[in-house]
Amino acid sequence: MPDSLIRESTTTSAVLLATTPASKFVCADGTLLDRVSDQLASLPIREILILNAGGGLGADLRGVAKVARTATGVVAVLPADLVAHTEALALLLDHPARDTGALVSHDVSAAPLRPPVRVEHGRIVAAGSSFHVVPEANASFRGVLQAGEADLAALADIAEELAELADTGKLGPVTPVETVDLLLVGLVRSGVKVRAAAIGPLHADRVTGQLDTDAAVSRLDEVDEAKVRLDTSVKSEDGFFATFLVSTWTRHLIRPAALLKLTPNTVTGISIGLATLSAVWFSAGTLPGRLAGAALLYLSFALDCLDGQLARYTRTFSPLGAWADGMADRLKEYLVYVGLAFGYGEAGIWYLAVAAMILQVVRHSVDFAYAGSVADSARIGALWGRPARSLLEPADAGRAHGVLGLAQRMERGTAARWLKKIIVLPIGERMALIAVTAVGWNARVTFLSLLCWGGVAALYQLAGRIVRSAR
Repeated sequence: MPDSLIRESTTTSAVLLATTPASKFVCADGTLLDRVSDQLASLPIREILILNAGGGLGADLRGVAKVARTATGVVAVLPADLVAHTEALALLLDHPARDTGALVSHDVSAAPLRPPVRVEHGRIVAAGSSFHVVPEANASFRGVLQAGEADLAALADIAEELAELADTGKLGPVTPVETVDLLLVGLVRSGVKVRAAAIGPLHADRVTGQLDTDAAVSRLDEVDEAKVRLDTSVKSEDGFFATFLVSTWTRHLIRPAALLKLTPNTVTGISIGLATLSAVWFSAGTLPGRLAGAALLYLSFALDCLDGQLARYTRTFSPLGAWADGMADRLKEYLVYVGLAFGYGEAGIWYLAVAAMILQVVRHSVDFAYAGSVADSARIGALWGRPARSLLEPADAGRAHGVLGLAQRMERGTAARWLKKIIVLPIGERMALIAVTAVGWNARVTFLSLLCWGGVAALYQLAGRIVRSAR
């Protein structure tokens, strides 16, 4: 029977698998089981369920299934033979999205208890075990799995199916050590979207002996967890302008903002105020006014980056906050359009301003409509479909082909990846385009540039949506 520790603050339950001998290895904090339990207690985990009955792989899987059937919130599953930074665990277990995910490392060097996975666009698309093969793996699973509330039924079904296969010997000589690995394989192959929570330079390793334990614990001191938390607050996949000309210095404002107890919404509000002042200066129409407007627009965008960085650092972001931030971006951009049009002073400029505004509205409508349709189709598929892949299939065959496959392969090249990001004219590139053309030329050139580059970006995005939908 599982032991349990209960905290009332959240609705996350953690299933700690202590059914292998490695969980009893000792460290400075007691046994590894004690150490992991203490780490979980420091995170927003309501209930820690310790499975230590030792009834074999099938029993462990059924224990997980029982928890998933009765849980009323997120369920995390992890082994007690894990030596990890607390910050690494927090990347998944303290993430406000509270979705289905797994802890991974992009270090794919061979080592025991590091099953291979393949990650594409931040999601795990193929996962392996001693029975399941993953060609072209680009990451490794580090033993921590979380199922969002919407995927608990799928987790329970998969755990029960795997238990049956294990009991009948159809999975080969697998052992309880692979419980969490097999659950990840099952979730991925059933079509559940599993977010890849990358640990970066942090450590998370499962151990097989006392010497491994001592070495793994000593490696933890080699990494500054506070610095890693700051680094991971800055988007690694942002636009070119935001990455190289903004985030390089706004990252130094994150800790001061947190110490001042500024909320991301407060920073967003200041950003809106700066954009409003920018529009006022642009409306003057003079060169000094355009220079001041461009400078304020740049600072406004910098704060727009900072609010997201602060939200990630403090782990206070939410879907509502992300929506409000997106709406603020549109408001700031259109205020600047109005200011530029006033400053130009000719009636005909308003046609170009309105056309540029309509183009951006259409582009964002396409993005949001496509994202909504993908979410709807995923829900319908989950209701009507059976698991997309057999749990007994040992090889992976889920690669994209044709144009979509070519696009995915292009993203592996640094230059091609950045070129794609620039082509779609994200918000950072638009702000830079507005500032440079407004100062160097005039509002007419600004709106024509937005229409030309924005039109190319719209066609590029539309083609990509059609190809992905066709697939």
